[in-house]
Amino acid sequence: MCSNTSIRHQRGARSGFTLIEVLIAGIILAIGMTTLLTLTSRAIGLQRRGEQKIVAAALLDELLGSVLTEGPQDFIRIHSTSGPCDPPFDDWEYSVDIENAVGSDPYKVLATVTAPDERAYECGTLIAPKLGETPDPDRIPPEPIDREGRWLEMEDQMEDGL
Repeated sequence: MCSNTSIRHQRGARSGFTLIEVLIAGIILAIGMTTLLTLTSRAIGLQRRGEQKIVAAALLDELLGSVLTEGPQDFIRIHSTSGPCDPPFDDWEYSVDIENAVGSDPYKVLATVTAPDERAYECGTLIAPKLGETPDPDRIPPEPIDREGRWLEMEDQMEDGL
């Protein structure tokens, strides 16, 4: 038979073992939570940077598209080569550097946008000068386009085909 003291001793050993298990589980849980919080903060930071890169790419595309559409010489004459971007991106700044073309060499265009956190994104391209070309023609279709009529025709054709 077991005595009372041996039963108490066994219970004490079991509860001591359980306490150690709880402490180890708590430490493992704390390590897991710390890792999870670290990964979450990194993911949020990377997402912000990704969004910023998307905005920068769109602003650079718009700047370079304007230079290409208007021509490097006209762009300088019409627009400022640096300043704040248009709303809703007025906390961003831009600058456009256009290196003059010599003869038939292309213009070297470098567009830079700077984010509110002072990160700069840039993109450069070459744009050929207009040599003896007539002024830009009016790009108006000879007759108005009936988009609704075209859509109805397409719907009729699809219904006939089915």
